[in-house]
Amino acid sequence: AGSKLREVFDKINNLLSGKPVQTEGQAVSVTQHPQGLEFVCYKLAEKFVRHGEGEVSFHHDSAFPIAVVLSGIWELHPRVGDIFLAHLHKKCPYSVPFYPARKEGTSMEEYQRMLGYEVHDSKVEEQDHFLKRMSGMIRLYAAIIQLRWPYGNKQGAHPHGLSYGWRWLAQMLNLEPLADVTAMLLLDFLEVCGNALMKQYGIQFWKTMFFIQKSYIPRIEAVTSSGQMGCLSRLKNFVQKCLQAEEIPLPKGILTPSFWRT
Repeated sequence: AGSKLREVFDKINNLLSGKPVQTEGQAVSVTQHPQGLEFVCYKLAEKFVRHGEGEVSFHHDSAFPIAVVLSGIWELHPRVGDIFLAHLHKKCPYSVPFYPARKEGTSMEEYQRMLGYEVHDSKVEEQDHFLKRMSGMIRLYAAIIQLRWPYGNKQGAHPHGLSYGWRWLAQMLNLEPLADVTAMLLLDFLEVCGNALMKQYGIQFWKTMFFIQKSYIPRIEAVTSSGQMGCLSRLKNFVQKCLQAEEIPLPKGILTPSFWRT
């Protein structure tokens, strides 16, 4: 509910603003310790990224309520946004976007961690689980860049708005594609913020969609084995439908004005 989201936002904002906040039956304040504020910014940013790789990866619609709160907090407390991006880029290098290359002397285990895989006791997480987490984080990022907290003053620009999404898309299309990962990330990103990018960039956006269909999808196909075609097929269908309809559908779960009256 919109009212519940406002409560969550106010509590986080009050905590970061140095006001006492009730939690688990006691009042806490960042002023109680010299590094209190820095610690809270760090842990809060880390928690938002965890929501991306956990909650959003399983429930795609949850990207929007989480993103709108973070967007508003980022506007009022830029430090949280900076640390959020640092956590996000470390957990999901594809959010930069960046495909780390293996350097000489780097162990396979260390390299897999650099690629975003979780490695415990030399056991690497399964590919499906890895892809799900990366998908959740990209979806959260794609939601953040298009949303603003509706009760802010909106005098300044969005702290990390659509221009960053446009840049992400351009940089992504300049990278050599990877099997599995590239098709999934592009599909997630376009499903979540394609509509907003279309409205903002118009003809330039459609040129990019045409480039994806004619030039980039064949390049993904060239590195994809027959057993990894699922996500690529969905990306192809999505791009084709959008180009035919000359429209990108609104993402599922987007927060409508009526949501804020609940």
